[in-house]
Amino acid sequence: MRILAIIPARGGSKGIKKKNIRLVDGQPLISYTIETAQKSNLITDLYVSTDDDEIIEVVKSYNCNFIKRSKENASDTAAIEPVIIEVLEHLKKEYDIILLLQPTAPIREVEDIDNVIKMFNDEKDLESVVSVIELKDIHPARMYTLSSKSNMIALNKGFERSRRQDLEPVYLRNGAIYATRVSTFIKSKKLISANKKAYIMPESKWANVDTPRDLLIAEVLIREWKKGKL
Repeated sequence: MRILAIIPARGGSKGIKKKNIRLVDGQPLISYTIETAQKSNLITDLYVSTDDDEIIEVVKSYNCNFIKRSKENASDTAAIEPVIIEVLEHLKKEYDIILLLQPTAPIREVEDIDNVIKMFNDEKDLESVVSVIELKDIHPARMYTLSSKSNMIALNKGFERSRRQDLEPVYLRNGAIYATRVSTFIKSKKLISANKKAYIMPESKWANVDTPRDLLIAEVLIREWKKGKL
């Protein structure tokens, strides 16, 4: 199979300025995703999609290919699917699988990437794979919406008082790996198809950087990850 891995890295992040190239334990945040993807022998081509010249310079320093993203696909409201289409149209090559590796979810192993790719080899009708983590203490049974008068309305009233051990496991997309068959993507124009499977990753490696608080947590986790303690 021919595998295209795309790392989307827009320059205009608002929560954290220059988020994708912020130093985290001495390295630009995006570098962790680049380095892990470069270790995979199953990836055919690896490209960063970005609109930002500073990000491009960092990407070059890690000997990674890049594609300059259009202004339209770099806006705050741009969806990821047009970004993928832009990359495919630019490359004009045939691929079987697209991997989307978000730099804001930096903690993943090369084995995780390869395992997801192998899932498509094992199941010929599989259309999409999404990496997830199991939520243990954070659960919909513990969540509420609020009325206009701040009255609490349980999302799952039947399990509101249940013990954690009695709750059915729920899973959260952790942003580390999205994968889809190109043929399915071309038809649906959706990264996540109806026929999808989960790739479960340990909660200990869950780091998704959107806020300054997330950045602090990610730095601690990355230090432990480098030491092999996660």
